[in-house]
Amino acid sequence: MTVSPYLAAALEAAEAAAAEIRRAYRGQFEVETKADSSPVTEVDIAAERVIKSVLKQHFPDHGFFGEELGKETGDNRHLWLIDPIDGTKSFVRGYPMFSTQIALMKDGELIVGVSSAPCWDGALGEVVYAERGQGAWCDNQRLTIAGTATIAKTTLSTGNLARLAASPAWARLGGLIGKVHRIRGYGDFLHYHLLASGRIDAVVESDVNILDIAALSVIVREAGGVFTDLEGRPLSLATTSVLAATPALHPQLLAELAWTAPA
Repeated sequence: MTVSPYLAAALEAAEAAAAEIRRAYRGQFEVETKADSSPVTEVDIAAERVIKSVLKQHFPDHGFFGEELGKETGDNRHLWLIDPIDGTKSFVRGYPMFSTQIALMKDGELIVGVSSAPCWDGALGEVVYAERGQGAWCDNQRLTIAGTATIAKTTLSTGNLARLAASPAWARLGGLIGKVHRIRGYGDFLHYHLLASGRIDAVVESDVNILDIAALSVIVREAGGVFTDLEGRPLSLATTSVLAATPALHPQLLAELAWTAPA
C-alpha cells in the first residue's frame, strides 16, 4: 500500500506508545478510579502523551481528542482520536486483551486507523492499520472480510452489552444466538481484528465510545465490511454502539436485533 504521512505518523505514534506500555506491563504502577468507575493508570496517561508528542511533531496544527487528556482544538479540519490503552481493566490485571487505538478524522470522516495490541500473542504484538482507499493490513498482509452471507453460517462475537441487556433487544439477541453457527465474546480489539481478517463474521456491542472504535471502523471498512451503530447509522463522535459485519449479513442482523437505544 501507499503509506501517507498521516498513516506513517500514526504508526510511529503507536510504536512509541507500545514501548511505554511494554515497559510497564505486569509491573508496578499507580491505578486510580475515574468518575465513571473505570480505572486509569499512570501508563495510560504517559502513553497518550507520547502519542500526542509524536503526532504534534508532524502535524502541530491538528486537533486532538484523547481518552485521558481530553480535547485540544486545532485547525477544525483534522482531529486525532486517541485511546492509549483501550482495555485498561485487562492491562491492570495483567492479561493482554488491550490495545492502543489511533484514528484520524478529516473534515468529519474517519480516514486513518491504527490498532496496536503490543502485548498480544505472547508479547509479539499485533498492529493492524488502514487508510481510506488503501485497504486494511497486518504487517504486509492485506486483510479481507469473509464472504459469509447467511445467519446460519455466521460466527458472531459480542462485547459490552449492558444497555442491550436492559432492553427488548436482549430477547431478540437470544433468538439470534440460536440461529447463528457460533457465538463468542472475544471483545475489545480482538473481535474487530478477527472480523477484518475474515475469521469471524459479525460483531455486536451496545456500550462503547467513539475512541474505542474509530480506528477499528476504518480497518473493518477498508477490509470490505460494514460498520455502523446498532441502528444502522454512520459513526459520529456521539456513537455508543456497534453493528459490524460482512456486507450481506449487516442488513439481516440489523433487522433481527431491531435495536433502539434507550432514552
